[in-house]
Amino acid sequence: MPDLEALKKEAAVRAVSLIESGMHLGLGTGSTAKYAIAELGRRVAAGELSGLSCVATSEASDAQARALGLDVGPLTRQFFDLAIDGADEITPDVDLIKGLGGALVREKLVEVQARRLIIIADHTKLVTRLGERAPLPIEVLRFGVDSTLERLQALGAVGELRRQAGELYLTDNGNFIYDARFAGADLAALERPLKGTLGVVETGLFLNMAERAFVAAPEGVREIVRSAASAAR
Repeated sequence: MPDLEALKKEAAVRAVSLIESGMHLGLGTGSTAKYAIAELGRRVAAGELSGLSCVATSEASDAQARALGLDVGPLTRQFFDLAIDGADEITPDVDLIKGLGGALVREKLVEVQARRLIIIADHTKLVTRLGERAPLPIEVLRFGVDSTLERLQALGAVGELRRQAGELYLTDNGNFIYDARFAGADLAALERPLKGTLGVVETGLFLNMAERAFVAAPEGVREIVRSAASAAR
């Protein structure tokens, strides 16, 4: 059986092959995105790419990129030529759930400014509809969190605040994450009500954003491209 980690690295290499010298890049977060950052660092060190500038979507990715000698700066109004990131669920239209790694707000702030968003993941992330397997991460303010959760539950949410090592998980922004499920609901239709809920910072719904995904599967790396009809939504 093929080594899934090796295939994830191959998917990362495919994504990084789209990068050209002089680009302004968004660097994602997570177990697959780290392979893309490593490959980017390798290509820069080998002299295959130059003149790049990057913005990382988490403190962990920032530290990895800097350790590899990449030029990492703050988020400004400048558009990104390309952003590469992972995902927790991917539909056939390349709509996404992201945020199980905890960086959903920074990821969205970066990737909404990307002319091209490229996703890398393994085949276990493929679904027919959002919410099929993964919960929807929702970043919420710590202040008044009980009231915020009550408002989310009124929208049909069932879930819990994320914990790590027995403690409530804190994002890089100092907030909590509520991992929510909505039984049988159309999550895309819930995006606006969720984002309009007092106390909610952002959701892990990344709709109409990704151009394509490179997906590591036992048979090799698959490329899934957003259809023209989906892109026009």
